Amino acid sequence: MKSVRRSDFDVTNTVQVSSPKAVASAVEALYRPTWPKLSLEPLARAFEHFERLFAGEVPGYFGVDTVYHDRQHTLDITLALARLIVGHDRMQPEAARLGGERAVIGLITGLFHDVGYLRRTDDVESRNGAEFTRTHVSRGARFLQEYLPVLGFDAWVPVATQIIHFTGYEMPFPQIEAKVPDRRDVMLGHLLGTADMIAQIADRCYLEKCRDRLYAEFVLGGVALPVAANGGRQVKYASGLDLLRQTPDFVAEVRAKRLDGQFNSAYRYLEALYAGRNPYIEAIDRNMEYLRQILRSENWRLLRRTPPIFAATADPMSTMRGLMLGYIKRVWSGQVPEAEAAKGK
Repeated sequence: MKSVRRSDFDVTNTVQVSSPKAVASAVEALYRPTWPKLSLEPLARAFEHFERLFAGEVPGYFGVDTVYHDRQHTLDITLALARLIVGHDRMQPEAARLGGERAVIGLITGLFHDVGYLRRTDDVESRNGAEFTRTHVSRGARFLQEYLPVLGFDAWVPVATQIIHFTGYEMPFPQIEAKVPDRRDVMLGHLLGTADMIAQIADRCYLEKCRDRLYAEFVLGGVALPVAANGGRQVKYASGLDLLRQTPDFVAEVRAKRLDGQFNSAYRYLEALYAGRNPYIEAIDRNMEYLRQILRSENWRLLRRTPPIFAATADPMSTMRGLMLGYIKRVWSGQVPEAEAAKGK
């Protein structure tokens, strides 16, 4: 009998992606046989720092308080990235391989790709990390600029601070690639961007998380109700259900323009690890088919999963809902100044 996939496990139902130790162990199992002479000590230090940082135990930072971009989200992407990197090097001739050190740099970048959602203690005007939705990638790049030298990777700062932008929308991809002359680094960025997309959409609870959590983050981040060109309000997402209604088109566009287009179907490197199969794409297809079934029937009760949130704050969902409802009330009463509404720009 096939076991039911657990909510905080990866697409293979074998790695607990809410656990930094479990993901670090899975990464080591992939990296060690691929690069036997490679020191994994910097990765071990990075995972330890990640765990303390997201828990709010590092001076200068609050712990993670976003409910969609929580600890599990980042670890899920990191595991997918490790698999893509290893799959790539197993499928490529030696001259095109990324190599061990670049594989470590890529994974550290992936591990901290959403660190920009974490509030610094000097972010005195911010109440939740979701307010940085539109700028979190640039904030993450600034973090890497400070952190990579701590691990002895000063020389990689120009690369990591560019390729992190393959996970966002702040910088056009041709502009990133123009600043990263080595095609292996560009490939690393494509693998990073691919992992970021496929792992979250393949999440067992992706649909519930979009409805209940991502919508709330979009409200606080100024994405759901952005300021229009005429100074009025544009309703991009009216509710969590409205966000889900637009999700099939969003996923189709991501697959066509990003995954198959700009990233050149880099997800196929996973096939080297799974005998020609791709468990992430299979999970995405299942999620989208289930969503289409719900949209046809309008039976929203089919979305009944309540996965845990791995944040550093107590009852983060209640806090997020309160902030979201307060924001919406202020918007429609005209009490949110344009500067606050555009904070995430």
